Amino acid sequence: MFLPNSRYARVATVTTKLASGEEVVALKLRKLTPVSGEPRTVLAGDRLDIVAQQSYAEPTWFWHVADANTALDSRELVALPGDTFNVPKT
Repeated sequence: MFLPNSRYARVATVTTKLASGEEVVALKLRKLTPVSGEPRTVLAGDRLDIVAQQSYAEPTWFWHVADANTALDSRELVALPGDTFNVPKT
């Protein structure tokens, strides 16, 4: 269902029934391990994939940064220049 390097690859699923009677498969919530990191100030035009490339030499690891900051939508972390977020150490 997910690529092996996806943060969702090993997350358990549940099947539930909607009010319409349709059955759907959903992911269970993942428990996030608290992670410390280096603070980074958001600059205009920042993107987490670029931050991940600079930090880890792997742009697809942007979700490590999102997880470390408990962001459901990773774009929110870089939306406002001047805000700060943590870049976890590898």
